[in-house]
Amino acid sequence: MSEPRPATPPSTSRAPANAPQQPAPRDLTTSVRFLSGVGPARAQALAELGLTNIARLIAHLPFRYEWERAESPIRELQPGVTASARGQVTATRLAGRGGKQRFEAVLMDESGRLDLVWFNQSYLKTSILPGLRIWVQGKPARRGGALQMAHPLFEILSDDEPDKRREKLRPIYPATARISSRQIQHLIEDILTDAVAQIDDHFDEAYRRKRELPALPDAYRMMHAPGSEQELAEARRRLAYDELFMLQLGVHLKRAHLRNNLRAPALPSSPAIERRIRERLPFTLTGAQQRVVREITEDLARSTPANRLIQGDVGSGKTAVAACAMLLAVANGHQSALMAPTEVLAEQHYDNFTRLLENSRVRIALLTGALPASEREQLLARLGAGDIDLLIGTHALLTEHVEFASLALAVIDEQHRFGVHQRAALRAKGADEHSSPHVLVMTATPIPRTVAMTLFGDLDVSTIDELPPGRSPVATRVLPPERRDEAYAFMRDRIARGDQAYVVVPTIDSDQVSGVEAVLDRLRKGALAGRRIEPMHARLPRRQREQTMADFRDGHIHCLVSTTVIEVGVDVPNATVMLIEEADRFGLAQLHQLRGRVGRGSRASACVLLAEPKTPDAVERLEAMRSTTDGFELAERDFQIRGPGELIGARQSGDMLLEVADLSRDLDLLKLSRADAAAWVHASPRLDRPADALLRRRLAKKYGDALGLVDVG
Repeated sequence: MSEPRPATPPSTSRAPANAPQQPAPRDLTTSVRFLSGVGPARAQALAELGLTNIARLIAHLPFRYEWERAESPIRELQPGVTASARGQVTATRLAGRGGKQRFEAVLMDESGRLDLVWFNQSYLKTSILPGLRIWVQGKPARRGGALQMAHPLFEILSDDEPDKRREKLRPIYPATARISSRQIQHLIEDILTDAVAQIDDHFDEAYRRKRELPALPDAYRMMHAPGSEQELAEARRRLAYDELFMLQLGVHLKRAHLRNNLRAPALPSSPAIERRIRERLPFTLTGAQQRVVREITEDLARSTPANRLIQGDVGSGKTAVAACAMLLAVANGHQSALMAPTEVLAEQHYDNFTRLLENSRVRIALLTGALPASEREQLLARLGAGDIDLLIGTHALLTEHVEFASLALAVIDEQHRFGVHQRAALRAKGADEHSSPHVLVMTATPIPRTVAMTLFGDLDVSTIDELPPGRSPVATRVLPPERRDEAYAFMRDRIARGDQAYVVVPTIDSDQVSGVEAVLDRLRKGALAGRRIEPMHARLPRRQREQTMADFRDGHIHCLVSTTVIEVGVDVPNATVMLIEEADRFGLAQLHQLRGRVGRGSRASACVLLAEPKTPDAVERLEAMRSTTDGFELAERDFQIRGPGELIGARQSGDMLLEVADLSRDLDLLKLSRADAAAWVHASPRLDRPADALLRRRLAKKYGDALGLVDVG
């Protein structure tokens, strides 16, 4: 949620010399230290939540609401029914000993008595005192003939408190042990009316009326103090629309900037070029691959930089499609680069391209952080001189010393592993500030439709929705750890028939190597004694990794015990068994990627998930894995299980992009905001009209960093 913006600048009047400087009159920039009831300790507690001034306090929205029930006389309270009452505290005491103390109080009104009890909250003895009038809400119960309310909500009543409270919605705020939701609520109640009056709206009345949106000040007021569920729904809709609109505005600004301000080398194709490229492939492209290649070829023929997402299920052949595009750039006399998230994957791509282009004139190189300094210096000199046609590497491609002679195409594999700034850094490898290579980003983790619309609106999307012929189905079983021997016996039998297997252990910080070694030792002494079993993890020397993978591909190794470094890019048709230890520790997308390492040949394949799930989410993930092998369906199920927070936030910027909008239920609002944002950018491609000033500032503050909008102006 963007912070509300003050309608007027803060005052510069001076406070006494011995007092902190205080803006006067109080406005949205006023520090929370100047609010009633906020001393240094409470100000620090608020600061830990990021609530340093009134604007941030107003932007701190409730995450849920509770009904504050209408009050009843004590004698009318019913056991088991949530209710409210008020009265006078006539007696209090601490009961019990040590860490099991409970605070008890007696509440009386004209109609009767209600016993109150709070366990392990002895500190209440200094707050709830005999003689005070308090309000309570909770669920009464009969205890020994008396009516008792355990752990009720309570509020000490002032003399001017209304005689009786009506039923209303009470906001529940994100809070901490140092400051409660109730305390935050009281602070906001004290300032709400004055604060919302100072909030400027970035949409005019006509715009709001057409979309049935309340004014921004009213939306904040109704979020904090809803008069009804209808008001709450209206307020939520406005603020959710703002979030989605701002996000779409940023996405469309990026798209407009790319198309209007940057140029890329045009890479025309021809039947002769296409024939030479296809002859290099050791297989015939599927219909879906051919369709996506055509879409990419049309993009690359233009001088407008291509910005395309290639998504496809595990094993659908995205790399082959990328190879066609990269070779088209080389055929036109330019360079291509492919960036992978790990050294292991970069090495595998390098090996595959080397085999693919054997005896050709295409010059290939590999650049990773592990390359010795002397070799790196030579490689960079060749790259800058144009003596390398195709460069494959990791994040090492992004360093400022990596300069291309003529980079025409950049391919990013497993794009969700990279942030927007890393992708922008690769795009910046163009010849000058006005040029950019064409960019293709690939993912084997299909993107839910709403996420694609929200965050990838600046990308054209191609989907490879067909697997190559001859692939075998993969049967998936979930077994508890106590049946591990049964799983190992199954794997041993398959290896005896000439198949190969993977065993994957979770990467747990620095324990990844010991986890691999423990399983390796167990198998060598047990189920796979006499078979060749080798480890695979990122800490092995590069040459050892390369030799191990070559031996595994050639069938000299029966089983690889690995971390998730083999999650993507490994293609060994003879491997038919994937056994995943502690599978409940993996995400759904990662499990699906690992399962995709088998089933790549004609032999029946199996994935065994050893797990003892302890949370409902883990149970749901494993059941999804067991019930379907469709990556697109799993992506939607993963989105339903985890929500947008992890799926968008972590992948994009490490920051939660949506606080009010819910992509699982706001599809209609997303469509509306998307169309509105597109129209707005069409009318003002740089948001440089005077009327756009407030919108532009709020967009930059909320999403500028997350979406990489700095280069957009």
